[in-house]
Amino acid sequence: MIIRLISTAQTGFFYTTKRTRQGPKLSAVKYDPVVGQRVLFVESKKTKKS
Repeated sequence: MIIRLISTAQTGFFYTTKRTRQGPKLSAVKYDPVVGQRVLFVESKKTKKS
């Protein structure tokens, strides 16, 4: 399943990644280039696989 990780800094920056369908909601600390530092990214919305 393809998911979108959205920055909690509310910059609009996001990453897309894959996770298993049965897995827990994903969150990760990653680099946000808009603010120039590492922030928490949380899973928000599932995208359709094209």
